[in-house]
Amino acid sequence: MTILIILLWLANLCCDTIGQIAFKYAAISSHHRIDFDYWRILLFNRWLWLGITSYAIGFLLWIAFLSYIPLSQAILLGSANIITIMIFGHILFKEKLTFFRVLGVGLITAGVIIVGIG
Repeated sequence: MTILIILLWLANLCCDTIGQIAFKYAAISSHHRIDFDYWRILLFNRWLWLGITSYAIGFLLWIAFLSYIPLSQAILLGSANIITIMIFGHILFKEKLTFFRVLGVGLITAGVIIVGIG
């Protein structure tokens, strides 16, 4: 892989992670009763728009990444966002890291490394 491909992958990974974290912040900063007020408040939530913007940029980066990498390889490399999102979920939202979650992330990491090398 060239430096450009690695940079596109890392930038896309950052956009995916930022988008998911922003969506989580938007969800927890609005009240939890799902009614019209919830959606109205959510519509003006800055975290929601940060998430949407991150996803839009990530989409463009993903398209560029796909122009260089076969889809089967790109999908495996794209799954690295599961790792970063779980780590940041634990750090920012105090989400639990159970044995099976850590094991699963370890297997995903091993897969990403193997695909990246190959």
